[in-house]
Amino acid sequence: MRIVMALSMTVLALAASAAPAADHAKKGYVTKQGVYVPPARQTNPNNTKLDNYGTKGNVNPYTGKKGTKDPYKTKK
Repeated sequence: MRIVMALSMTVLALAASAAPAADHAKKGYVTKQGVYVPPARQTNPNNTKLDNYGTKGNVNPYTGKKGTKDPYKTKK
């Protein structure tokens, strides 16, 4: 029983320490046209588009909105 308890506590500690923050706060701002854009959360930059909140198949955990952008579509 002690071994199982120690093992589960070790696994939890490793999982907590190995999980980096997946997003960061983005400040609100006013555009040149005078439109206010409120603060939001944004995924941290990396080399993939597959894990962004706005990508199809993902859900924004803060708003509950499903992603709509196709990660494979190229800009023309």
